[in-house]
Amino acid sequence: MDAITRRKFIQIGAAGAGVAAVGSGLTTRWWGLDGDPVEDPGTEGDRVVPTFCELCFWNCGQLAHVKDGRVTKITGNPDHPLSRGMLCPRGAGATGLLYDPDRLKRPLVRASKRGEDVFQEVSWDAALNKVGEGLLRVKARHGAEAVALFTHGFGGSWFKWFMKVWGSPNIGAPSYAQCRGPREAAYTLTYGAPLGSPEPIDIENARVITLIGSHLGENMHNTQVQELADAVGKGAQLVVVDPRFSVAAGKARYWLPVKPGTDVALLLAWMNVIVEEKRYDAEYLAKYATGLDELKAHVAGKTPEWAWPLTGVRPELIRESARFIAAARPASLVHPGRHTTWTGDDTQRARAMAILAALLGSWGRRGGYLSTGAVSLAGYPVQAPAGAVRPAADKPKQGGYPVADEVLASGLCDATRPGFAMYDMKAWIVYGTNLMQSLPAPQETVKAVQGLDFLVAIDVLPAEICGWADVVLPEATYLERDDDLAAPRWKTPFVAIRQAAVEPLYDSRPGWWIAKEMGKAVGLGAHFPWKDAAEFVETRARASGLDVAELRRKGALAGKRIATCEEEGAPPPISTESGKIQLHSAELAKLGFDPIPSFYPPEEGPPGSFRLLMGRAPTHTFGRTANNRLLAEPYPENEVWINADAARALPTPVRNGDRVMLVNQDGVKSGPVRAKVTERIRGDCVYLVHGWGHTARGLRYARGRGASTSALTTRYKVDPIMGGTGMNVNFVRLEPAERSA
Repeated sequence: MDAITRRKFIQIGAAGAGVAAVGSGLTTRWWGLDGDPVEDPGTEGDRVVPTFCELCFWNCGQLAHVKDGRVTKITGNPDHPLSRGMLCPRGAGATGLLYDPDRLKRPLVRASKRGEDVFQEVSWDAALNKVGEGLLRVKARHGAEAVALFTHGFGGSWFKWFMKVWGSPNIGAPSYAQCRGPREAAYTLTYGAPLGSPEPIDIENARVITLIGSHLGENMHNTQVQELADAVGKGAQLVVVDPRFSVAAGKARYWLPVKPGTDVALLLAWMNVIVEEKRYDAEYLAKYATGLDELKAHVAGKTPEWAWPLTGVRPELIRESARFIAAARPASLVHPGRHTTWTGDDTQRARAMAILAALLGSWGRRGGYLSTGAVSLAGYPVQAPAGAVRPAADKPKQGGYPVADEVLASGLCDATRPGFAMYDMKAWIVYGTNLMQSLPAPQETVKAVQGLDFLVAIDVLPAEICGWADVVLPEATYLERDDDLAAPRWKTPFVAIRQAAVEPLYDSRPGWWIAKEMGKAVGLGAHFPWKDAAEFVETRARASGLDVAELRRKGALAGKRIATCEEEGAPPPISTESGKIQLHSAELAKLGFDPIPSFYPPEEGPPGSFRLLMGRAPTHTFGRTANNRLLAEPYPENEVWINADAARALPTPVRNGDRVMLVNQDGVKSGPVRAKVTERIRGDCVYLVHGWGHTARGLRYARGRGASTSALTTRYKVDPIMGGTGMNVNFVRLEPAERSA
C-alpha cells in the first residue's frame, strides 16, 4: 500500500445510511449504494484470482487482483451467490490483513511463564516436533479425548479432520454457545431443524422486516445487507426493536426502544394482539401447526398494557406495530438474529420469535423463510477414523444441556477444570479464534489455560490467546492459501473454491499443510494422503462431476434457485417428530421447561450502573480486524454510547468526546474510551462495539485502543436449555478519565 494511503482506500461518511466507499481503485461496489464513479489509478491486476473471503465468516466470493506479485485490490465476484459482485467494507479491506506488519511470521515456542507473551523463534521442524511431543504426552497420560480443538473459520476443516483421526470428539466453536446457539435450538424445537448459516430468509421479497436486536447495516452480513437495501428500495418497511437507535432504526417505520432483557414480554404482547384480533394465518396453522389453543390461553392476559411497565414501550405502540407486522403476512419476516446470547433465557426468546413467524405463516413462504439446498460433494477417498467417544462438554457432572446439538466451546473450557466433566481436558488446539475475547469471563479462561499440560495456537495475527500458548504456528492468510470446497445450504445451491492469490509471506504456511504435518508428527500421516489442498479439492470436484477448470476460472458454480413451497404446491419444510410446527413444545415440557415462552424479569444492576450492551461496526469483525490499518482508518477505536440525560446526571457529568473509564460490578476497569453522548439510546444502558481494548503486545496498532467488552464481561448467565452464555448481564458505571482537548 505504498503509494495509496489508507484514507484514499476507504472512508465512512456520517450519513445515517451507514457506509460509503471512497478509494483510488481499491473500492468495490457496495450493495449498489455507491454513487459517483472513482477513477482507478492502475490497480487492475495482471491476473485476477477468484477466491472467497475470510474477513468475516460469510465467505463471500472475491476477485483478487494481482500485479507484480502483490494483491492490489479486492472486488466482489459476480458469479458467487453470496457476494453478487459486491463486498462489504471488511472484504474490501482484505489487503490490510495480508500486508499487516504485525503478522505472525515464524513458528514460536514459549520462553517464559504462560501469559507473559515471551517467545523464541524456531524452525518448523522444531515447532512441529514440540507439538507432536506435547500431544502424544497428553494422549499417553490421559487419552486422546483429553485434547480439545477450538476453531472458528473455514480453514478449521483441516484441523477438525486431524481431531477425528486423533480420536477426540471435543471440537467446539464460540460461534455456537457464544452466538447463534439459542436460535438454532429454538428453531429446531419449533420447526424441527436449525437455521444454519447463511440463514434461509427471504429479505428481498419481504414487505415488512422485523429486527429484534439485529443490527443489519452495522453487522455486515453482505448478502442480507444487499437484500435489505433492495427490499427498502422496493417499499418494504422495517420494525426495529432495540434499546439503541441503530442504523436500521433510522430506516424504520416503527422503533420500539425496549428495556434490555424484556423482549419476551414484548413478543408475548404482540402475540396477544395478533391472536385476540384474529390477525394470524388460521388456514396455515390449521394445516401445519399444533398447540394453537394452548398458545391462545398462554397469551390471553399478556396485553400491551401488561407489557408496558415491563418493557417501557407504550401500549399503543405495541398494538399498532403488531397490527402492522400482521398486515403484511405471509411476507412479514421476523429476522432470527445472529448474536443471540443475551440474558440466559435466550432459547425461549428465540422460540417466541419462531412462534411469531408461525402465526404470520411465513415459514416456507416467499418473503419469509425459504427452502434451501446444497450441492452434493463427494468425499476424498481416505481411511475413516476410529469411532469417537462422547464429547466431555456435552455432559458436565453438574447436569447437561439437553437441546444443544453442537459441542459448547465454553463447555470445553469448563471441562478443563478437574472433575467438572466426564473427563478433563489437558491440551488445547486453538485455531483462528481468540478465546480471550470470544469466551465470557476471561478470568475463567485464564484459570483453565493455566491448568493445561499443552496449548498450541494456529493463527495469522498474535492475538491474546497466542500469548498463553506453548507453541504458536503462523498460518498464511486466506489470500495465500488453498482450502477445501465450500457448498453451504442456500436458496441458490452453489460450490465455491478458495485459491491462493499470492505465495505465503514470511515463514507462514497454509492450514492444510500445518494439519498434515501435525498428523505426521503424531504418527497419523497415513490419514493425510493428499499431496496438497489443490489435489484434495480437484479429487473431490471431479468425483462430484464438477468442471474443475470452470470452477477455478469462475470461482463459483451455481445451480438453479430452489422453488418456494408455494411455487411447488408443497407444504413448508417441517421436520419435527409430529410433522407439525410446535407452538406448544411437548419436548420442552417433558424436559421440565416452559412449553411456551414465559417472561421472567431480568436481574437489575447496582444503583447508579448501566447495563452493558455490545454490537458490531460495519468495518470490523469481532476483534479480528482491530489491527487492520486500512479498516481502522475510518473506525480506529470504539466509543461508549450513553444517553444524554444520563450523562448529565452523573456525579461528574460527561460531555460528548470526554474520555471515561468503565468499571463493572466486579471492579474490573476498562482502559480510557471516548464517550458518545446521544439521545439515541435508553438511559438505563450503555453500548460498545465489541473487539477493542486489545492487550497483546504483538498487536502494535490495536493494543490499548478503546475498551474491551470481553474484559468487562466477568459474569454470564447460562441458558439451561442449550448451554449458551448470556453476556448482557454485566453492569458498568462511568468514571472520568482525562478531558478531551
